[in-house]
Amino acid sequence: MIDANALRAVCLGFNGATEENPFPRHPEVSTFKVGGKIFALTSLDVAPLTVSLKCDPELALRLRAAHPEVVPGYHLNKRHWNTVSLTGDLPDRMVRELIEDSYDLVVASLPRAQRLLLDWPGERR
Repeated sequence: MIDANALRAVCLGFNGATEENPFPRHPEVSTFKVGGKIFALTSLDVAPLTVSLKCDPELALRLRAAHPEVVPGYHLNKRHWNTVSLTGDLPDRMVRELIEDSYDLVVASLPRAQRLLLDWPGERR
């Protein structure tokens, strides 16, 4: 099971990823960003540990139908965001893939110059 330290490590393991705590009224909320845009949102010190991740809308619906640990994004656009409970039965590999998919969706929306600077595998030179 992925714990808070592992979640932070996975999120920060991507090129250009940063962690910020931008909400003064909620300092426990960590956002993980690339190019100034959020790809993961979590409260690392809160149990149960969850992470909100950007997701393709069609895939989001399939994941929610197949996995009780995946629900519409909490306080987010429910069409594009899922909140994933990390205390359930989702395999660690699947959680890592969901985080990577979220990162990739955000990077894909960045200007080409930023994508090139990130050395993103999805960008052809």
